[in-house]
Amino acid sequence: MAQNLSDDSPRATVSRPRIDGVDAARALAVFGMFTVHLGVASIGLLPEDGATALHTLVRGNSSALFALLAGLSLAFMTGRGDAPAVRIITRAVVIGLLGVFLDLMSVPVAIILTYYAGFFLLALPFARLRAGALWAVAGVLAVAGPAVSFALRSAMGVPEPRLSSLGSVTEFFLTGYYPAITFMAFVYAGMAVGRMDLTATAVRLRLLALGAGLSVFAYGGSWLLLTSVDPALRAGIENEMYSVSGQVPTDSWWWLAVGTPHTGTTFEIAQAVGQALIVLVACVWLAERARWLMYPLSSVGRMPLTVYSGHLFAIAVVMGLSTQGWRSPWLLEGFVLGAIGFAVLWRVAVGRGPLESLLGAIADGVTATVEEARARN
Repeated sequence: MAQNLSDDSPRATVSRPRIDGVDAARALAVFGMFTVHLGVASIGLLPEDGATALHTLVRGNSSALFALLAGLSLAFMTGRGDAPAVRIITRAVVIGLLGVFLDLMSVPVAIILTYYAGFFLLALPFARLRAGALWAVAGVLAVAGPAVSFALRSAMGVPEPRLSSLGSVTEFFLTGYYPAITFMAFVYAGMAVGRMDLTATAVRLRLLALGAGLSVFAYGGSWLLLTSVDPALRAGIENEMYSVSGQVPTDSWWWLAVGTPHTGTTFEIAQAVGQALIVLVACVWLAERARWLMYPLSSVGRMPLTVYSGHLFAIAVVMGLSTQGWRSPWLLEGFVLGAIGFAVLWRVAVGRGPLESLLGAIADGVTATVEEARARN
């Protein structure tokens, strides 16, 4: 039976085959992060203006899409009823340790995996909620989270400088690159989507409508509020808002009116979720109608942990081999083609990605050990 946005079945994912379009969307999120990490100078296919526009488009939005799809994956796992809490906790711990290891390579990248691990733990208590409740949680956090963050950070004063991707509990929740107080809205929204039947046309149309509505609200609402700001203050905000990374400054509450990527405002969350929903539905639709065309993307999306980690190793190698600036034209295209080539060949020859297989094996082993211990007691 087709489901819609109000479908509250807690097990909407039962017996559902893997959706290639979800994997394709995940690949776009990973490639978006490639683009941000490698920078405008690494893009050879586009002129400078086009490369800058692409970088601006994916900055912040790709990590938000990645987080939303993390929530969707968690909903898929818990919806089948075969992912006990110990399995998810184990996966979170292993991913977090991998993130710490990758951060030790000192590449100029804000590693999302350490945050990602914490997001899984924060999402776990909500894993059995129905779709409607998850949408409500995401909405409340999107509205209240930015204001609460602003107030708390204002009271804290000047934050400590960031020395790594994630250096403290305060950074994880409030002052880091991907603060949980706002980023968890993406995860909960993804969990809500994961409780729905993405194979149903009615659901896709409603998600498209929701995505379009959120985008209009975000861009229109931000524009309307900023037009009412004192011109001098507005000019200062507009000059800085594209360089914000994680959360807005606390010198003026008007900062909460911006909607640019990576600012952590209500408008930014709305536009990022809206765009993520549109991208997700488009990928699902295309993957059904042009499977072989989307096969390279879905192959990358089946092994995001491997590809994401691999590109960080590759950056470290390029930096080590470079005698001058390491960002050069066509580097991004080389990374993307290399990731696609590896993922397609590995999928055909082996199947599951290497790090994904290792993660699954560790989670299975820990789960089996815990269950045996419980059985003995």
